Amino acid sequence: MDINLIKRLIKIVEQSQITDLSVQEGELRVRISKNSNSASQLKYQTVHELQPSSIQMPAQAGEPVRDTKTAGKEVHADNIHEIRSPIVGTFYRAPAPDADPYVQVGDVISPGMVLCIVEAMKLMNEIESDVSGKIVKILVENATPVEYNQPLFLVEKT
Repeated sequence: MDINLIKRLIKIVEQSQITDLSVQEGELRVRISKNSNSASQLKYQTVHELQPSSIQMPAQAGEPVRDTKTAGKEVHADNIHEIRSPIVGTFYRAPAPDADPYVQVGDVISPGMVLCIVEAMKLMNEIESDVSGKIVKILVENATPVEYNQPLFLVEKT
């Protein structure tokens, strides 16, 4: 099907009383529809481009990691545990937009404690801790996309 034909069909639908038009040519089918209330109302879907993470982990076990919240205290990398996202989705620090975050930097956590939510396909998946320790760093901003196995939190194991 020619792109110019599709453009002409869109113009015809916009300028007429038609709210829905389907055209099939061979195996290709095109459906054009408009909102019956207002022909000028358009919806756009935003596509987020994921940037490579700027997480910098020490190259060798035993190298110190600076914890900016504890006034220069050093934590050794062999005592740091990464809590990673088990799924692709959107990271949320709190159960609701107006609620307090599940955890903050410096909070002591235990296994099974809910740390955040990752929304995938309109399902809210609670991400739980698998270790005991203290939150050293939160690596993801609230309401941002995360990938499978992406580090979310750094935890100093106790």
